[in-house]
Amino acid sequence: MPSAQDPFYVVKSEIQDSIDNLQSSFEQWNRSSDGVERVRVAKEVLAGCESIEWQVDELEKAIAVAAKEPSWYGIDDAEIENRRRWTSSARTQVVTMKKTVDAGKSSSTTSINGMHRELMRLPDSYQTHTSNHNAANDNDDFIESESDRQMLLIKQQDDELDELSLSVQRIGGVGLTIHEELMAQEKIIDELGNEMDSTSNRLDFVQKKVAMVMKKASAKGQIMMILGLLALFIFLFFLVFLT
Repeated sequence: MPSAQDPFYVVKSEIQDSIDNLQSSFEQWNRSSDGVERVRVAKEVLAGCESIEWQVDELEKAIAVAAKEPSWYGIDDAEIENRRRWTSSARTQVVTMKKTVDAGKSSSTTSINGMHRELMRLPDSYQTHTSNHNAANDNDDFIESESDRQMLLIKQQDDELDELSLSVQRIGGVGLTIHEELMAQEKIIDELGNEMDSTSNRLDFVQKKVAMVMKKASAKGQIMMILGLLALFIFLFFLVFLT
């Protein structure tokens, strides 16, 4: 069973929080009767939908990569299928809200066009006064909506920078772990090298001692030692194979 620290579940939690916030904004848009407020909230909802759709796309790409070698990531096919079902459900929620808001915007535009046609039938003085008033309101709405949009973009950039900072911290932690492992390996190699040097020195000492013994021994002594060893070999041979 994957742990709660699995990157999928971390990203899933963040996306789910974004969807919950988006649901709140969508309900606010649905309840609002103020045209200006509806326009502002609609822009916020649509921007949120685009952001979440992008995150879900990236998560689906990660799932597709994990699906090629599930065992390497410590998961199985059932877990892959559960993850795909969740991303599909999240996308469906976002697309439903997006289509609803788009449809609401279209109906609002139709109503405005109808009002415009009605105004065309009024006297010129009334039309001029109304047009100027509507133009002023439109300018105010545009400025307010642009300000809100800029604030939303800044907030999204701040969130992305925070996520990038967390990713850099995680990568730094991995790098530190690798460094510590390399240091431990280097220490082991140094100890092995010291042991090999010590063993080599002892072997050289033994070889020198043997050479000295052989050098001190006379030719007769060497022959006697060889004959003694040969006799010992023959004795051992009979002892092993003939008894």
